This record gives sequence, C-alpha cells and structure tokens, in this order.
Amino acid sequence: MELKLLLKGLSCANCANKIENKLNSLPEVKEAIVNFSTSMLIITLNEEIGEDEILEKVKKIVKTLEPDVTVEKYNKSRIKSKESVCSSNCCEDGHEGHESHEDSHQHHDNEGGIGLKQKVILGVGILLYVIGLILGEENIYGIIFFITSYVLVGGKVVLTACKNILKGQVFDENFLMSIATIGAFAIGEYPEAVAVMIFYAIGEMFQDYAVDKSRKSISSLMDIRAEYATLLVDKVEKKVAPEEVNVNDIILIKPGERIPLDGLVISGRTTLDASALTGESLPRSVEENEEILAGAINLTGVIQVKVTKDFGESTVARILELVQNAGNKKAPTEKFITKFARYYTPVVVFSALALAVVPPLLIEGAVFSDWLYRALIFLVVSCPCALVVSIPLGLFAGIGGASKKGILIKGGNYLEALKDVETVVFDKTGTLTKGVFKVVKINEINIEKDELLKVAALGESFSNHPIAKSIMLAYNKDIDKNLVKNYEEISGNGIKVVIEGREVLLGNNKLMEKFNIKYSQNDEVGTIIHLVIDGEYKGNLVIADEVKDDSLEALRELKKLGIKNIVMLTGDNKKVANKVAKELELSQVHSELLPQDKVAKLEELLNEKTAKGKLVFVGDGINDAPVLARADVGVAMGGIGSDAAIEAADVVLMRDEPMALVEAIKIAKRTNKILWQNIVFSLGVKGLILILTTLGLANMWEGVFADVGVTLIAVFNSMRALKN
Repeated sequence: MELKLLLKGLSCANCANKIENKLNSLPEVKEAIVNFSTSMLIITLNEEIGEDEILEKVKKIVKTLEPDVTVEKYNKSRIKSKESVCSSNCCEDGHEGHESHEDSHQHHDNEGGIGLKQKVILGVGILLYVIGLILGEENIYGIIFFITSYVLVGGKVVLTACKNILKGQVFDENFLMSIATIGAFAIGEYPEAVAVMIFYAIGEMFQDYAVDKSRKSISSLMDIRAEYATLLVDKVEKKVAPEEVNVNDIILIKPGERIPLDGLVISGRTTLDASALTGESLPRSVEENEEILAGAINLTGVIQVKVTKDFGESTVARILELVQNAGNKKAPTEKFITKFARYYTPVVVFSALALAVVPPLLIEGAVFSDWLYRALIFLVVSCPCALVVSIPLGLFAGIGGASKKGILIKGGNYLEALKDVETVVFDKTGTLTKGVFKVVKINEINIEKDELLKVAALGESFSNHPIAKSIMLAYNKDIDKNLVKNYEEISGNGIKVVIEGREVLLGNNKLMEKFNIKYSQNDEVGTIIHLVIDGEYKGNLVIADEVKDDSLEALRELKKLGIKNIVMLTGDNKKVANKVAKELELSQVHSELLPQDKVAKLEELLNEKTAKGKLVFVGDGINDAPVLARADVGVAMGGIGSDAAIEAADVVLMRDEPMALVEAIKIAKRTNKILWQNIVFSLGVKGLILILTTLGLANMWEGVFADVGVTLIAVFNSMRALKN
C-alpha cells in the first residue's frame, strides 16, 4: 500500500531529512521518501493499516519536528493547474484547489514565504542594532539596544531551539545558532552576537526566497496545461475546465490556444507547436482524422476535436505526474549527502566542544574565552544546509530542464545513471530506422499478385505492427474482418489464421521451418514475409524500412561521449540487420532474435560491462518491455502517445529521434558536474573556515557566510541545471 501526502510549508531540507528518518523508523513503514523539491511525502507500508491511522502518526511526527508544516492527502485530480505547481511556501492552499490562486496569495505577504510582520521585526531589529553601535558597547544603553535587537531578531530562533531540546532534538540549526550567539554575548562580543543573528535571519529569508523561486522555475517548465476547453454543445460554445470534458465530447480550438485534451481532429486543418511536449521547434501540420495531444499550441487554423481521453489520462496529465514524481526516486549522490549530513553536524559539534575545552587545559597561557569563541564559530559552520538543499534541487532542475527538451526522466537515480553509460543497446525497427515500412516487391507463385496481397492484408488486419500496417496500406482497399477466423500470433515467427475457410500462414523463415514448408530463398534486402495457403507455398512480400535521418550522427556523438560499446538487437533477418549496421557504422549486431533471445543477449552484455558502467537499452517501449525492464536504464523512443512506453521505460524520449538520447546523456553529465561543484564548494568553504577558526584567523561573520552564504550560492548554482 502506498500513501502520498503533501507537506505544505516545508522550506527546510534538513528538516525534511529528519521527517524521512523518523518515519522510516516506524515498524509499519517499509519506506518513506520526502521529495523536498515538490514537498511531497510518499510512504510505502509493510502491512495493511488504515489511512487515517497512519495519517495521524505522520501528522504527529511532522508537528513535533516542524510545527509550521501541515500535512494533507495528495489528490492527483487536483494537481493540475497553475496553482498546483506553485511552491508550498507560495500557495499553501493551491495544491488542494480550495481557493483560487489570487485568494491563496492573500494569506501571504510575499512570494518568498516571509510575512510583512517578520520583515518589520527584522527592520526594527536592524535599526536598534545600528543605534547600539552608535552608542557603543561600553555604554549600558548601547548594551540594552543590542539585547533588544537580539530578542526581536533571534527570539524565535532561541524559543524554537528550547522547544526542540524538550523534544529531544539537539543538533538543529536553531540550537546551534542560539548557543553560538548566546555564547558570544557571554564573552562580551555583543555587537558580533547580534550582527551574526541579523545576518543569519537575512540569509534565511533570502534562502527561503531562493528555494521558493527555484521550485517555481522548475514548476513553470511543466506549466503546459490549458486553462480551459471550449466545449461545443448544440453548436453553442461553452468555456469549461478541461477536467469537466468527457470522452467523445466535441471541443473547439482556435489559433493561439493550447490543446486541452487528447483527441481526433474531425473538422479543419492547422499547424501545431508541440515543442512543450517534444522539444521539437518545427511546427507540425494536422488535418482531419489525425490525433493531437494535449499541451501543444494551435498556431493557425480553427479545428474541432473529438476527445479520446479524459483529462486525468491525457498526455499532459501523464507528463505532469511523471515529472512531479521524478524526485521521489533518489540518486546515489542525494542518498550519500543525506547520510553524510547525519554524521557531519554531530562530528563538528563535538569538535567544537573539544576546541573549547582541550587547548586551555593543554596550552600554557591559553585564554578560555578565546577558544570558546572559536568553538562557537564551529557551531555556526556545522549545519549541512548547503548540501541538503542544493543537491535535490539540482537533480530536480536537471529533470525539469530535460523535460523541456522532450526527455522525461523518471527519477534522479536514472538521471545519475545516464552519466555512467558504457554500453548502449538499440532495437532496430522504429528506433534506429523509421519503422515506416513499404511493400517494395511481390513475388507470387501460382497465385495472382492482387490475390496474394489481399490474403496477406486480411491476415495482418488484426495486428498493429508496422509491417502489418504497410501490407494493409499497399492493399489500400476495404477489409472485411469477418472473413478472418482463428487468428493466432506465433511470437517472433508470424501468424496462423483461417481466411474464407483456408488455413493461411504468414511470417518469416522461422515460421516456414516450424511448419516444414518448402519456401523460396530470397536474396533481396528487406523483411521477407512468406505466404502459405492450405500448406502450399504461394510466394512472398519484400518490405523495406529506412534508417532515420539522425541515427548515424547520434551514434557518432555517442562514441564522442565515450560510450565504449554500441550494439543493435533485432528480430529482423540477418541480411537486413547487416545492411543497417553497415550504414550506421555499427560493429556489433545480433539479428533474428525472439523477445526472449533479446533478454538473454542483454544479460550477456550486462555481464561484460564494468561494475560502475551502466547499460542503456533503447526501444519502442511496446514490444520491448522485458528488455527495457532488465537494462540499467530503459529508454523508450517516441513514446509520448504510448501508455506502454511510459509504464515500461525509465526514460521516455518524446521526440522520435536517437539524438535525444545524446542530449539526455549530456544533461546527466552536466547536472552531475553541477552537483559536485556544490559539494566541493560547500565542503571546501566550510573546511577552510574550520581550519582558519582553529588557527584563530576567522570570525563569526565568516562562519555565517560558510552556512547561509554558501547555501545561497549552491542553490543558485543548482538552478543552472534548468538551462541544460
């Protein structure tokens, strides 16, 4: 059982980790994941337990750790408008749709989640601090102004720290800042103690603002939902919400409007901008009887569309859901940082304690207040916020940036795996080739060509395979499916069927051998479909496919990226496979494979790669589900309209081009580079400040920069992943 919840008002990444750890310690919880980027909590339960019961436990834990955060059930049907993709800091009620976007904003004073009251208090605190500086710390009134300023600016921090201590939470940022600044007061560093708390409060305000903006920037990439649909009822236009439209309703779409739902064009012709879905900038022409997908923009003509899927099942809804949930699958780097943060803070805190106590005892002439001051700086530096905030945001930004280019990545773990790709395995048909087959030759024996083509078309009339469609297209006449009986598909071989009382076999060489049929060998390059009627061989059809325009370029780019091994697997005959492999400069190709053979061959390739290297399989996502599932990363090509592709694959390339895989790997490498920049920069600055502090060369200002300042820089750096 899985339960999805929203943690509204969650702005602290370290607190998100604490909530996650606490929930994972519950016996009834198998796994709990907090997606900080979307404020979503996903709980997988070990046993059947009432939703209300577990919800109460979650609320209690969240209330203890983060009193200002509220817990609500996630409702998929309501996560579908601009309000839904707002950060929880921005629109606390937007997620549930209880209020309009404007109404929910009335509860807040600004987008960053910091209210007017807090701003006024901070402003007054700064003013009192300045007066204290003017009066001087030797003046009793100056000290009073410092204390008053500290209480105004830092009172909430100290109060929260006291409450948390009573709850058994010691090593949090509130406690560390309180101890550091109160300690500074104790040794007479009044101006510095207040200044540090003011700097910290300002930094936190900007950090909240930056995180909020980052969430919105990522979410805006997914803002491809139409605000309304124009429903036609008895030729009268009526504007309604897309979720109110039913399957088979007729909607009108005018130039400049976004397509609200998937459907079939029944009147008119136009051009569409589908770049939000596929990343493809060129407009696409559509006319009557063509399918169109929600999220595209109508550019030129007025069209009437018959709705084929309700909003919840539409392409745009599936994409929004997929990208929003991508952060739920954590990458190894994110897991490492979460684990590292758990140990980093206690280690630095105990180091601070040692720094305050040990040197005065061992070093002759050492002044305790000096070493205590250094220890207090250690406490300021000991929060790992820069890492626990910027890493999940960076991964989510990378996924969001990829989605803008028509690359749907289902989780941070898959994004990270793509940077280590060592082997890429391609399916042939519809992946490296266009999958648009044509009957180029008919070789008939004791039968008329038209009759052979008719029988073949009838036999293939129940199949959706591209080859079957090419035969029916070549026949190009009405097909009476009532003439077809006992249809049986023989996997990897062909079909057996009864047509007008005659038993027909239709398929490849293996089918002929399976039924001991003597057949004509054909040296022509192409897919050969043999035809047998009542045990008598009647000839064959030669069907040809074309290599995609960008396949060769994509394979060359993959080699430039350091991909050591590029392999093609296909069920097609050896001659066709070798021709395509030669055209694409492929050295390794395996042909005439059944679905189970593909899995076996993939297992061999998995055993050959290095321990760190990853294997990617790229297929059409419909016929290759077992292989997609077995690969380290399964990539579905051109799967935007296919439910099977989105289900089976870890990555969906909505643009039907192999070059999209090259882009996906480049995005993964660039995002990973940004993450490690944050890790090295954050730990480097903190490490440097700790060393300088130990030597007595740093002050508290630098300590606060190493905490809040570094976090801000890391967050802004993470957002560069959006521009992949």
